[in-house]
Amino acid sequence: MSVAFRRESDDEHLEPKFERPIPAGPNLVTARGLAQLSARVAEVEALIATLQDEEALKAARRDLRYWSTRLATAQVMPAPSGDVVEFGSTVTLVHNGRERTVTLVGDDEADPAAGLLAFSAPLARAIMGAEAGEYVDFGGKAEAVEIVTIT
Repeated sequence: MSVAFRRESDDEHLEPKFERPIPAGPNLVTARGLAQLSARVAEVEALIATLQDEEALKAARRDLRYWSTRLATAQVMPAPSGDVVEFGSTVTLVHNGRERTVTLVGDDEADPAAGLLAFSAPLARAIMGAEAGEYVDFGGKAEAVEIVTIT
């Protein structure tokens, strides 16, 4: 029989559902980030208990696997010393003539609009280890970022 006349199931045309990607590298978190992960797991578990729709349940279970893995692999970092830029530091810097303040946090805690920058972000990697008053290279430009203060 010709393939053109074969009835195909509707499932053959659906997009495959993949697991949520886990960021590469260690899962460093602040104490606040660990609390957020715990809250997220509890939130998704509570949602699963209320769901009836099979597709929504599958999506929620996928989210639970992601958040549970992130919680299980979380490594709480000690408070920063304030001497150099490190994980957890709040840094005031000048880049492209604009002053901004960012705090270096874990991947899941990051919210650039709120000034929470993932430690794995290019800018965070560029300023890591710098001291107040130091200029660092960024974006292919020499001395593109000035570190003003570190707390």
